Amino acid sequence: MNDRPGPKGPSKVKEAKRQEIAHLRASGLSLAEVAARTGVSTATIRRVTGTPANTDSDPGVVPDALDDAATEPPDSGELVALARPVDRSPERAAARFWLLDDALPVICEGASLPSAGALLILPALGATGLLEIATGIYGARKAAYYSFYSLRSLFCSIVFACLLGEVRAEGFTRISPTDLGRLLGLDRGPEVNAVRRRIEELAKLWRADQLLDQLARRHITSHEVATAIFYVDGHVSAYRGGREVGKARVARIRLSMPPELDTWVCDAHGDGILVWGATPGASLVGELKLVADKVRSHVGPDARPTICFDRGGWSPKAFSELDLAGFYILTYPKKPAAPEPAGSFRPHVHTDATGHEHHYLLADSRVTIAYQGGKKRFTCRQITRLDPETGHQTQVLTTRRDKDPAAIAHLMFSRWNQENFFRYMRAHYGLDALDTYATIDDDRERMVPNPARRKADRRLGEARRSLTTAQANRGQDSLAGRPPDGAITRAFADATAHIDELATAARAFPARVPLGEARPGSVRLAPERKRIHDAIRMATYNAESALARLVGPHYARADDEARTLVREVFSSPADLQVVGGELHVRLDPLSAPRRSRAIAGLCQELTATRTTYPGTDLTLVYSVKEPD
Repeated sequence: MNDRPGPKGPSKVKEAKRQEIAHLRASGLSLAEVAARTGVSTATIRRVTGTPANTDSDPGVVPDALDDAATEPPDSGELVALARPVDRSPERAAARFWLLDDALPVICEGASLPSAGALLILPALGATGLLEIATGIYGARKAAYYSFYSLRSLFCSIVFACLLGEVRAEGFTRISPTDLGRLLGLDRGPEVNAVRRRIEELAKLWRADQLLDQLARRHITSHEVATAIFYVDGHVSAYRGGREVGKARVARIRLSMPPELDTWVCDAHGDGILVWGATPGASLVGELKLVADKVRSHVGPDARPTICFDRGGWSPKAFSELDLAGFYILTYPKKPAAPEPAGSFRPHVHTDATGHEHHYLLADSRVTIAYQGGKKRFTCRQITRLDPETGHQTQVLTTRRDKDPAAIAHLMFSRWNQENFFRYMRAHYGLDALDTYATIDDDRERMVPNPARRKADRRLGEARRSLTTAQANRGQDSLAGRPPDGAITRAFADATAHIDELATAARAFPARVPLGEARPGSVRLAPERKRIHDAIRMATYNAESALARLVGPHYARADDEARTLVREVFSSPADLQVVGGELHVRLDPLSAPRRSRAIAGLCQELTATRTTYPGTDLTLVYSVKEPD
């Protein structure tokens, strides 16, 4: 058998070796030089001398010159594995008697605490402003019955539950209350009824739109480059309940069923910015004016952002209105125009923000679109991309004036970031979750297609199809030389008269009637609770996206595995220890050394933000343990 790989000697460093290492290190040698002379690894040198992992190995840096309280990782030897949180029963009793406004966090120090890696989200979540904005909107809660879980604890509970794969309120039954309590600084996490009751209390205030609006303002202010373009699209959430909700087509499953239509606005990265409920049956063209109003209120009167949408927003009239309102447009034509000649295409290269090069064959031209029966015209720029392998041409319409057409083409083709947003949110953040069974009355005055007219048109169509089929058969008989039959001729005349009667009867019904007349019992799902959950989930998704982008420079496969890597960290155990005014979060090594090194680099960047744990003055310090 081959010898066992790895170190052959004992892992414990004896006292003589410790003194030798300390003497060489004090003489000014670097970590690598000391390791070479003593025959041990640099990790052992760091452990013996107390040198932090993020300290430069410059010979001039010696342990005595370091601020131990700020840089040295705490020794987890005395931490209790799977330590249980402090019992908070007295405070729970006080909350039941209206004597407590908020149960402040008490950190549970311990080793290998399950799912403690989810605390890695806190710096990125703080950048979204979710907790700060929510507190300002909903205010400090006064003492009320069973107010043990504050607004901070409630929102953090939902965030951590999303990171652990349970995005609905009932998912709290599948999360260990003790594990969730450690993340919140409490003895246990809230139960399902507590979450639903607190969200319902917030929903009664009808301030979810304010929450979403201020989150959007914070996002746009802190991401000026990414929010120079806004991707707009609608998302249909299918409803499978028993209430009478109007039907519409759900394109992704190719069925007509009761839906709830939301309009989403995302930035260049595909991160969520705004969402609101659209009127049932609303088109993307009709939503563009509302999109322009909301975006203008956030970017100010002088900005000229780009609004990008797919073919569902095709309307030359809307394009002209957006152009006059100070917006650039970017979209696909509804019907492809005549193909460009092969000689008009030129090679172009675009380098994106991550340094990746994109090669295109593009043709740049001007086109004029007639509308309103040819009375008006809209002139814009058309950029056509040629696929050299298939010869397919993809046309893009825009009013942007960039000299490089490749930059415009890349923005249009990056619209898939929003499609990926929808797909990821459906899979991991419950985008289609039914957060409440409550309903509200629909607008009774809203005009909808008349069901009686639809039935009359259906009968008329069937009669016309039958007559057309009979006439075709009669023509075949004539070609066969058969003489005309008087009875058949009279039957055709009667059928034609019957069709005229059906057409007259159909025209007697108005094409559209008020909803209260067509479907008196029609309702809509109550939107407020879902909007609160949407705001929390969107902020959590944006925070996860920020971590995925930060880990990119540290991980070679970040393009394919950044989110997978980050989600692995969320469910991994970690040590928690309070040292002075710092909360040290020491993550267990991940499944592979390269993944651990990538997260170690991410930990250094997050520690540099000097983020405090919510509800305390403790500064978060992140690191990854050395492998055993």
